[in-house]
Amino acid sequence: MTTLATKSLIGLMLAGTTALPAMAQDISWIYCGDKIDPVHERYIGEWEAANEGWTVTPEVVGWAQCQDKATTLAAAGSPVGMAYVGSRTLKEFALNELIVPVPMTEEEAASYYPNIVDTVTFEGTQWGVPIAFSTKAFYWNKDLFEEAGLDPEVPPATWAETIDFAKLITENTDAAGYGLPAKTFDNTMHQFLHWVYTNNGQIIDADGTITMDSPQVLEALQAYKDITPYSVEGATAYEQNEIRAIFLDGGVGMIQTSVGAAFLLEETDINWGVADLPLGPQAQGPGTLLITDSLAIFAGTGVEEKAAEFAKYITSSEVQEAYEGAGAASLTPLRPGPAVDMMLEGAPYWQPFVDGIAFGGPEPLFTDYKGFQNAMIEMVQSVVTGAAEPQEALTTAAAEIEDYK
Repeated sequence: MTTLATKSLIGLMLAGTTALPAMAQDISWIYCGDKIDPVHERYIGEWEAANEGWTVTPEVVGWAQCQDKATTLAAAGSPVGMAYVGSRTLKEFALNELIVPVPMTEEEAASYYPNIVDTVTFEGTQWGVPIAFSTKAFYWNKDLFEEAGLDPEVPPATWAETIDFAKLITENTDAAGYGLPAKTFDNTMHQFLHWVYTNNGQIIDADGTITMDSPQVLEALQAYKDITPYSVEGATAYEQNEIRAIFLDGGVGMIQTSVGAAFLLEETDINWGVADLPLGPQAQGPGTLLITDSLAIFAGTGVEEKAAEFAKYITSSEVQEAYEGAGAASLTPLRPGPAVDMMLEGAPYWQPFVDGIAFGGPEPLFTDYKGFQNAMIEMVQSVVTGAAEPQEALTTAAAEIEDYK
């Protein structure tokens, strides 16, 4: 049974509507952000020059509205050729027949870091082309470590050490030991998934079976309970960026966040370090949540094949290296290569953000992603606040998300 909240709405909007093809030689592109990145402007021009008679027309739409606009237009029978979307929505779009597959060859798939293609794969094929990618790493305040009697140059390698270190910092300094975000916000779920993927856990498998009620995920939820007393007080009031602000002010000893924090920390007097995310007892190696945004090709435009060709071009190695290295410097690279090697050599703090890819996992694909997300947030909050024990909360959430897959 499909429980996708928008399914009936989309069905009503599509009923009796014939999708009108776009201009035969133009690919319209909903482009999220405040302006077009100069790298993309340059390569759009080069592609148009090499494809006589074809044009690409980006429409810049703010981050808060761009995905909704693409969905609304598609549901109304006036789809754009291509849109920038969060990969987590691809399953929803695919099951509503709003987008077309964009299969990858073995060579194309192999060009990416491991597991990245999984973020856009549903029912054995790809439904989008990754264009932006982020991972997380572990930051610690070396001065607070020293004040707490810890070696300032040695971060925790395991969850158990993280909890022990957080306790020492809380008891021996004026700062909180750990920054645990648990606000009603999507990052609360994202942060928990980092713990899942650093313990060889899983939420849903490739066949669509919910696998969340497992020892690996239970251990992650138990670790949340155990670290809460040594975390920032009132965790449900904070999301990731607010926790990061406390860290930048010296008020918390350890957090996990994106590489953007490193850029900010370089402008402060904080003595900081960055390392791989600490591992759970069943980890096989460094892990992290792999979040991608993708280019989705919408159905019913008449330019699907050419739009898919352009999407692969604008995310190709040459273009992506320029994009990641210039206008989008806080993005984790999608592919290995000489440019990445140079980046790691010039800025070693990048290494943990790449290390975690090897055993990382995707944002799980659900037909009702918001329903899934809310169930996960409620699970985390119930444990952090003491309203439920980890096993009870996990079993409840696992049963609830069955309706959203």
